[in-house]
Amino acid sequence: MSAPAVLYHFAFHPGSRTARLALGEARVDFGEELVKPWEEDCPLFDLNPSGMPPVLSVTEKGKTLTLCETEAILGWIEDRAKGDVLMPADMAERAETRRLATWFNRRFIDEVDAVLLHERMEKPLLRLGPPEARMLREGRDALRVHLAMLEGLAAGREWLAGRRLSQADLIAAGHLSVLDYFGEITWASYPSLKTWYSKLKSRPCFRPLLSDRFPGVHPATWYADLDF
Repeated sequence: MSAPAVLYHFAFHPGSRTARLALGEARVDFGEELVKPWEEDCPLFDLNPSGMPPVLSVTEKGKTLTLCETEAILGWIEDRAKGDVLMPADMAERAETRRLATWFNRRFIDEVDAVLLHERMEKPLLRLGPPEARMLREGRDALRVHLAMLEGLAAGREWLAGRRLSQADLIAAGHLSVLDYFGEITWASYPSLKTWYSKLKSRPCFRPLLSDRFPGVHPATWYADLDF
């Protein structure tokens, strides 16, 4: 299950975190190249027309394959595996996994990440000034709606899409872990989701994320605590 591979990623980009989690969970051996997509000389522009992370460069049988962004990387993991790795065998759970992946890639990014992460993360990186209180309120209001939905799923299932860990869990963790770093999630209000997240944090694939540090911002006190 190993292959010479290099993942180009930004540590606090949710999709990059999903890729790291998925590669780790699938036990794919990979090296890492940290990139800054906002800089003009970022190597991503030579690898991905969109200039966005993550990008996985894989060499197999003398040929190099460039996989651009999370969906392609997740698909490659499944394509190369003998059996299901991060997709459930059950058809209903597979459909639910895809539904949740689409939901995160559309609504969560638009309603939460594009607001909260822009204010908390992108503005400092791009030197666009301090966070705007009104936008923070709007992003947090949207986040609460999404967390309530996820709480309902976590309360009735072992994992978000059903009985086994899937892409849906890793995609969700990629997004929520960044928000958690910045202290944006009040876990006490979502006990079932907290239990789900604690299970994920305890998996070996999650450990590298817990050592990430954003310049100038200390993580929430519970960020790296497995028993938070």
